[in-house]
Amino acid sequence: MVRGVAFVRGDSKITGVVNFEQIDEKSPTTISWHLTGNDANAERGFHIHEFGDNTNGCTSAGPHFNPFGRAHGGPGDSERHVGDLGNFKTDAAGNSKGTMKDNLVKLIGLESVLGRTLVIHAGTDDLGKGHDAESKSTGNAGPRPSCGVIGLAAEPSCAARPSSLKSLSPSHL
Repeated sequence: MVRGVAFVRGDSKITGVVNFEQIDEKSPTTISWHLTGNDANAERGFHIHEFGDNTNGCTSAGPHFNPFGRAHGGPGDSERHVGDLGNFKTDAAGNSKGTMKDNLVKLIGLESVLGRTLVIHAGTDDLGKGHDAESKSTGNAGPRPSCGVIGLAAEPSCAARPSSLKSLSPSHL
């Protein structure tokens, strides 16, 4: 089994932990998250972007991870970027906790997402169903207020306790 983790933070109050687990190269990857600081009762897009570069904030992460050259779509679509994870829903306090399985996201093999950036977007992803060119590349998900590089993890990381992030200095993230 291979595990990955992204501690997300940025120029907003959105913080949290996203864990990834894959048993073997042919298995789906389980993605679980616990995020805080979002807008209340909202749907927000989240994607895996091509680069693990956050030198200029989340904008340095580049486009969605798309090794097969496909159009943007939703996580259940056959036509989509590997990095297209869709939307997560927030509760009345702006928090989100969830789990999903994904057959395209890999931690093992040539298309591994380890070392790439997970980005939380400020808007709702239209899943490539919009009527403009931007829909087919970004899902019109908007700005990138929070992100984190997906690193190799030994164990699942405090996904149930994002408040523990407050004790970590930026050098530990």
